[in-house]
This record gives sequence, structure tokens and C-alpha cells, in this order.
Amino acid sequence: MVTKTRARKSDAVYKGVNRAFARSYLRAMGLTDEDMAKPFVGVVSAWNETSPCNVHLNRLARLAKEGVQAAGGTPREFTTIAVTDGIAMGYEGMKASLVSREVIADSIELTMMGHGYDALVGIAGCDKTLPGIMMAMARLNVPSVFMYGGSILPGRFEGRDVTIQDVFESVGAVEAGLMTEQQQRELECVACPGEGACGGMFTANTMACSSEALGLALPYSASIPAVAPERADASREAGSAVLNLLERDLKPRDILTREAFENAITVVVAVGGSTNAVLHLPAIAHECGINLPIEDFDTIARRVPHIADLKPGGRFVQVDFHRAGGVPRVMKMLLDAGLIHGDAMTVTGKTVAENLNGLTVPEESEVIRPLERPLEPTGTMVILKGNIAPEGCVMKISSIHRERHSGPARVFDSEDACFQAVAARAIKHGDVVVIRYEGPKGGPGMREMLAVTAAISGQGLGEHVALITDGRFSGATRGFTAGHIAPEAALGGPIAIIEEGDTITIDIPKRQIEVELSEEEIMRRLGLWQAPVPKYTSGALAKYARLVSSAAKGAVCLS
Repeated sequence: MVTKTRARKSDAVYKGVNRAFARSYLRAMGLTDEDMAKPFVGVVSAWNETSPCNVHLNRLARLAKEGVQAAGGTPREFTTIAVTDGIAMGYEGMKASLVSREVIADSIELTMMGHGYDALVGIAGCDKTLPGIMMAMARLNVPSVFMYGGSILPGRFEGRDVTIQDVFESVGAVEAGLMTEQQQRELECVACPGEGACGGMFTANTMACSSEALGLALPYSASIPAVAPERADASREAGSAVLNLLERDLKPRDILTREAFENAITVVVAVGGSTNAVLHLPAIAHECGINLPIEDFDTIARRVPHIADLKPGGRFVQVDFHRAGGVPRVMKMLLDAGLIHGDAMTVTGKTVAENLNGLTVPEESEVIRPLERPLEPTGTMVILKGNIAPEGCVMKISSIHRERHSGPARVFDSEDACFQAVAARAIKHGDVVVIRYEGPKGGPGMREMLAVTAAISGQGLGEHVALITDGRFSGATRGFTAGHIAPEAALGGPIAIIEEGDTITIDIPKRQIEVELSEEEIMRRLGLWQAPVPKYTSGALAKYARLVSSAAKGAVCLS
């Protein structure tokens, strides 16, 4: 039972003669005097029926509430929105995805503020719900525990494990005659066998791993499958744990230190995580007042080996990762090698080193390789700069079998125009596909390009072309792709003046991305460039376009 050792936020809302009206509303919902004497804990989930990622989160929220009650708190459940990338991908609706991250954070802030809740348990499913909830926790700075809804189990098709990545890539395979429409339908019907987020080390699982590495989530909670019985236990434990944090007055910003963010980056590059981490971790850090430059990803990746053989570039899925030991195993290996900060605090009330003390690493696994036998000697993220991207851009290099690509530009002013060209088989070996005006402001909303990159891979061109964009990529994207190019085209970044046939060179060892033009020619073209008319003049996307910052700063909204 939590004892009252200090004034609570909720006291100002629910205590005293002048707050009788507030208590009256609570009584209408069945609360008693005993309930109102306890700490109020917000339990937020991104439950909805938009996708399997979120459809079960209300059940987990109920279990978290049981944990809150058992530990002496009064839980108050509410929900936030979710936009599901897997459905929105490839059409205008995808512009809503990154915008939803800000709306999620804002909506939780407003609900918690309006009702004076003392602590928070946040339960997330699909991609933007994870960083959005963590951003809210950092912003509110009340005792908080993050809980992931868990990964979907893999489907089975033609004797192998499959994920939604395979379905996306089937589009290009059908177009190229490498798969029949009947085979595609059979794949479509088995790829997603039930509830849970996408099964590879895509964005949701990447940010779930980050939540553990940051210390905001309980150990092992990132990798437990959505349908596993342990997921229920973890949900109850999250509800109980937040009352311990409240008693100790341990808040997110006590946990989310620079060292915690460095730990998260280290884990992301070790497991082959999504490039979206380069947007989301800086955005969470921004809420803490911490500057997390994108260059930190490259610096850390240079010294951390890639050790988890996970899709999209590898062989295994998240359930395999869990069976192999999950994030704790990875962190224990990294801690023993001196690659993470063991003294970083976590929501258990213990440090990273204390959490991992006594953890025995299971027998050698092909899913999580030993540091001495990594998949690659360095991590999977590189930051490139050059005359195309003065502020930088990001590449995920796991499964890439070449270090350099040089070829003629194929220029498209939208994802849609590019997809039409890919579908028409107009992209050839050696090309560098350029997709622009898809950045945070220009999109607006910075769409993911999975429909395009998957179609290219499905056509068998993934090893033979490059793609660059001021938009972003799905965690399921693979291939020689560079995203988040900044400044973006809509702001007059150099990507705006690339012309069809210009030679573009991407050099990973040199961390360079260059168009073969003189500085004088670049300046001449920029002098002729005109800013495009805004695509939206009202509504959420117009507001976002006015407020959003560069992708190099996490695409956060600034007042």
C-alpha cells in the first residue's frame, strides 16, 4: 500500500470542500471515498480496431489496472489515437502517420493535466504510439511505466516464416512475374495470424527495444509476444511498478538521461533496428531538454557490432528474439563489453547493471550472436552528409552487400509518381531513384516509402538500384536506401534541384552523399528554384507543416 509522503497532483482536483463537484463525477462512475484517498494513475492505451497491433490493448489496460489496484492506487483508463502504417502505406493517408505521434503526445498531456492524475502507465501497439506515449511521459514528468502490446507471431507460407514485409514485397513480385496472384492471395491470408505488431525488427519492435534500453519499460517486456501468457503478467507488473515509482518520486527525467539515450542507440544498432529511431529517440530527448544529434547514431554504431539476425535484413522474427533472451540478453552482452552505461536508472527502481546482475546468457544462439562472432563488425546505422544533404541523412546498412553506388538520377516529386514508374518497370539497374517533396513540411507528414522499396525488392532490383528521399522508410524497408535527407526539398534543400540524369554517388565508408555538380551550378539552380504551394491550407496537416522542424532534429513541432 502506498503511503502519503507528499502532496499529490490529484489533491488539487479531488480534495476539499470546493472540489465536491469533481468527486460527484467520480461517484457517478462507482468510486468510493477509499478510492479517492489513493493516488490516481492514468492508464492510457492506443486501443482501437484499426490494426492487429492495437486491437488487444484494452485487455492489457485492464490487467495493468489490476496491478495498480493491487499496489494501492486508483486506475483511470483512457485511450489515445493510432494511425496504422501498414494500412495507410502507399497512399495519401500515410501523411497522417508521423503527425499522429505529436497528437498522441498532446492528447495524453491534456488528459493527464485536465484530471490531475499522479502517475501514468502507457500501453502502445503500432509504430507511432510507442514514441508518442514516451514523449508524453517525458513531457509530463510524472512517475511512468511504458508497456508494449507485443509482437504478432509469424505466419507460415510455403514452409517458411513470413511477415507483412513479405506481403508488401509480393506486389513487386507479381508485377515482375515472379509470383502469381493466387500465390499472393495465399500469402496475404496467412502472413498476419493474429493480434500484435509487425513481427520483424521493424519500427514497433525497434522502439519497444528502445523502451527497455531507455529504462522506461520493465525487462523482457519488449519481446514477449502479444498472445503469450507472460504478456498478461507483464501488464499487471507494469501497473504495480508505477506505484513504487510514485512512492519513491522517481520520474521519467530521472531515468531519461543522456546515458539512457546512448544505451538505447547502442541497442538499436546492435539489433538492426529501424531508421525511424533516428526520428523518435531525438524527439523523446527533446521533451527532456536533451539535444541528441543524429551524428550520435553514427558515432555509436562505429563501435558496436551488429549481433541480432532479424528481419527485414536477417532470418528471424521477434518471437525468436524473445526465445533467445531478448533485450536483457543483448544488454548484458553489451554491458560486459563496456558498451552501455550500467549506472543508468530504470523503472524497476534499480540501475541497468542491477537489473542484469546474475543474468546468465543462454547457450549460443544464431538469433543473437556473440560479440566475437557478429553479423557485422559495426552497427547498422550510418549518417551521411554531402552536397545533397548538408544536415545529414540516414541509411540502414544491414544486409547491404556493397559499400558504394553511383548512377543516374531518376527524379520524382512524390511517392505516387515513383510508384507508378516502378509498377511500369521503368526503373533499371544502376539507377538512383530520387523521391522528394515528401519531407516533414513538404509531404507534409514525411511518408514512409515501403510501398516503393518493397516493390523494387520484389522485382529483384534491391541489389542493383539506390533510392534517396527526404521522406522516411518503414522498419521493413531493405536495400540501398537513404532517407530523412535534410534540408528537405520544400525548404529549398539541394535535393530540390537534382535533375533527371545527374550522377549521384553514395559512399558508405566515406559517409558521403553527393551529386556531381559544381557548387556554382548548385547555387545557380537554387537561384531559379521556387517554393511549392502548400498542399494543405487547413486542418491538422497544415498546422503540422507550419510547426514541424527538420528531420535532422527529430521532426518535432516547435512553437
